[in-house]
Amino acid sequence: MSDAGIQKGAILMLALGEDEAAEVMKYLGPREVQKLGAAMSLMKSVQNEDLEAVLEEFRNETDQSGAMGIDSDEYLRAVLTKALGDDRAASLLNRILGQPDSSGIENLKWMDAESVAELIRDEHPQIIATILLHLESFHAFEVLEHFSASLRNDVMLRIATLDGVQPGALQELNEVLTKLLSGSRGGRKKSLGGVRAAAGILNYFSGENETSVMDNLRNYDSTMAQKILDEMFVFDNLLDVEDRGIQVVLREVQSESLIVALKGASAELREKVFKNMSQRAADMMREDLDSKGPVRLSEVETQQKEILQVVRRLADEGQISLGVKGDDPFV
Repeated sequence: MSDAGIQKGAILMLALGEDEAAEVMKYLGPREVQKLGAAMSLMKSVQNEDLEAVLEEFRNETDQSGAMGIDSDEYLRAVLTKALGDDRAASLLNRILGQPDSSGIENLKWMDAESVAELIRDEHPQIIATILLHLESFHAFEVLEHFSASLRNDVMLRIATLDGVQPGALQELNEVLTKLLSGSRGGRKKSLGGVRAAAGILNYFSGENETSVMDNLRNYDSTMAQKILDEMFVFDNLLDVEDRGIQVVLREVQSESLIVALKGASAELREKVFKNMSQRAADMMREDLDSKGPVRLSEVETQQKEILQVVRRLADEGQISLGVKGDDPFV
C-alpha cells in the first residue's frame, strides 16, 4: 500500500463510521492495520473536497467490479491455495473466513517490534529464532534490530540452520510465552527456518549489521552462507522483474533515490529502467546520472536497499512478481 493509498484508506475508514470501519479492519493484516491506524491518528480534520474525492474514487471502483455470482468458500480456498501455497493460503483463509487460529503467536504479529524484543530477548536463542519465524520477514528484521550484535548473529544462524519444529517444541514455545500463546495445531512437523527464511529476513539488513550476520554465517558454514546469498533478492535481480513490475516500482521511488542507486548498477539494469520510463523522463535521468559526481559506495548501497524494501513490499502485496529463484510463482 503506497503512502497515497494509506491516506485514502484512512479517510475512507473515518468516513465509514466505527462499526463499518471495524468490519473492514477484520480483513486486514497486522501491518496494514498499523499503517492505517497511524495515518488515522494524524488526521485531526479532513477537508470536504478530499473526502468527496476519496468517496467518489471508491464508488467508481466498486461500480466497475460487478457481481459474478461466485461466493463459495471452497472456490476461494482452491484459488488462494493455488496462488499462494498451502501455508500462506491457510493463514489468509483463517483471517478471511473467520476460522479460529489457535496459535497464540498471532498476538505477537499485532505488537510493535520493540515490545516483542523486550518480551523475548532473554529467552534461549533457539526459542527466539522459532518465534521470529512465525512473524513476517520485515517484522522479524525490526525485532532483530533491537538485539545486541552477538544475539542477532546467533539467532540468524539458528534461523538459517533450522529445518522444522516438532509439535512438542511448539508446545514448549507456548509455555514460554504463557498467556500470549495458546497451543499448537496439528500433529505434523511444521516447516520453518532454513536458507530461504534466513534470506528473506536478511533482505532487509544493510551496512554493518548485514556484514556482521553474514560473516558469522560464513564462519559456521561457508556453503550455507553462499546459498543464503543466492536466495537473497539483490538490486541486480531487478533485471528479472517484468517490465510492468518495474513501472509499478518506479511510481513508488523518488527520482533522487533512484539516481544514487543506479550509480552502482550495471549498464543492462540502467537500460531496463530507462525503457520503462517515458522518453523525456529517461533522457532527464541519463543527464542527471552523467552530471552527478562520485557517490560513496555506502550511500549507493543504502539507496538500493531502500528501493529493494519497496520492491519486497509490492511483491508481498501481490502488485508485482519477483522472477527470481526461491520465490513462489504467481499463477
